[in-house]
Amino acid sequence: MQLDKIDLNLLRYLDSLLREQNVTHAANQLGITQPAMSNGLRRLRDLFHDPLLVRTSDGMMPTALAIQLQPRVQSILQAVDEVLHLGQSFEAESSSRVFRIMASDYAEATLIPPLMEKLQAEAPNVILDVMNPSDVSFHDVEKGKVDLVINRFDILPQSFHQKSVWVDHFSCLVPANSDIAKNFNLETYLASPHVWVSKTGFGVGVGIQPEEVQKLGWVDASLSDLGFKRNIRLFTRNYNVAMRATEQLGLIATLPSLATRLMKDNDNVVVLPPPFDIPPVELKMLWSPLLQHDPGHIWLRSTIAGCARTIAKNNNL
Repeated sequence: MQLDKIDLNLLRYLDSLLREQNVTHAANQLGITQPAMSNGLRRLRDLFHDPLLVRTSDGMMPTALAIQLQPRVQSILQAVDEVLHLGQSFEAESSSRVFRIMASDYAEATLIPPLMEKLQAEAPNVILDVMNPSDVSFHDVEKGKVDLVINRFDILPQSFHQKSVWVDHFSCLVPANSDIAKNFNLETYLASPHVWVSKTGFGVGVGIQPEEVQKLGWVDASLSDLGFKRNIRLFTRNYNVAMRATEQLGLIATLPSLATRLMKDNDNVVVLPPPFDIPPVELKMLWSPLLQHDPGHIWLRSTIAGCARTIAKNNNL
């Protein structure tokens, strides 16, 4: 096999085919026709003397050689991309690029508004498309269809790049004109009704089983270690709903502190420290290795990191 006989575009075709395992989807990803992709697959098969993708009852599946090729092809394409971006820069002030960010509503409520203020001053034509966790799959991020994921994570895909945004502690949102606000301790905390809120990871979530305490997250796992359990009356994936449940329904909300500070001007609620120890929560941003060397993406990550440092400093995180 001689290099001068190889069309390097075929490596892009192969990478897309192995990611999608579908000729039509791979063609759509690269913006070419289905016949062009089929022709590319034929040429790849001739080049490697291997079918590469074989049709089965479960769809197109990679051969043993294709599985070996995939990480090496990705590495080659990333190296080529890095070389092509050398010397290039991202002109933020004139760019009209759309960046797609998957963010939990905790991250969206606490980070996105100050980030947009910064963008309006430094990159007025840049657009953010903020998506929620149910909109996005692992493969969307892996393929670079989503620029960044900003959330808390129980398990992190090893192939992704990651960076800590900040570490936040927990606070309790309590009805202001209530007996518990005047006598807030573990006993009164346990005797009160609560609202639960959380959403981590990718894709569509599943229903909560209240008896599966260890799956409910940091707060309930910490209580379980002490031999206690919250009286949870409402489960939600929306922080705003949880905070309004304190004001309107009298439910205690135990949330990351930055979220509770959004209610600091509301006289109907007070923010109090939890009456037991809860491990802090780390907000992270993740991105595909395909975007690691993109100048615009580097600028976005740097801008978010700078904005996050300011937020953390202003809130003593």
